[in-house]
Amino acid sequence: MLKLESVQISYGAIQAVRDVSLEIRAGEIVTIIGANGAGKSTLLKGVAGLEPLQGGRVTFDGRDITQVPPYLRVGLGLALSPEGRGVFADQTVYDNLVLGGYTRRRDPAAVAEGVERGYQLFPRLRERRDQLAGTLSGGEQQMLAMARALMSEPRLLCLDEPSLGLAPLIVQDIFTAICKLRDDGLTIVLVEQMANQALGVADRAYVLETGRITLSGSGAELLRDPNVRAAYLGAH
Repeated sequence: MLKLESVQISYGAIQAVRDVSLEIRAGEIVTIIGANGAGKSTLLKGVAGLEPLQGGRVTFDGRDITQVPPYLRVGLGLALSPEGRGVFADQTVYDNLVLGGYTRRRDPAAVAEGVERGYQLFPRLRERRDQLAGTLSGGEQQMLAMARALMSEPRLLCLDEPSLGLAPLIVQDIFTAICKLRDDGLTIVLVEQMANQALGVADRAYVLETGRITLSGSGAELLRDPNVRAAYLGAH
């Protein structure tokens, strides 16, 4: 479904992503773990078209989308739920969801169905539909960010640090939703520092260190790998 070939992304003289090649197959959860500053978020922004590539290419369903602008990538079926959530603080929960369905605005029934799906995935959003997003808790904002990304009916959802700063019970709710989305047929790329949970739900996984892929395998294989356990799971 998604293929990255020798992708390079730089911020000035700093090379944040170095010669990364990976493949995401339809219907799987692929986790990318790594320390702060490893290049994980930058890589996802490159996939979404929010950071230009200095080298390599990105293909989606066999089509080269390296030069395709972000809004057209959304139309092709690719969505990003960004790090930091990025909700519209001065808009209600409902309005945030409707804005997420902008590409489908000519089909009000489809937008309404998308809103209802978001409420079913995260019932708490229904309870707070008329509340300003800026007054929600961090966990509720993360639920809203994910539900908003789903409004475009993506076939590939990129999730950037969905557990960041959240209480353990909320993290459990988020990961339950991620597994449900995969079971419903959605393909998911998950960037996470919470490696234990992220690898636990992953079909396959990659380790990114200083912008390079240093290890790959199934989620279970990486959970057992002694180097991964020492670096990311606190095991010695």
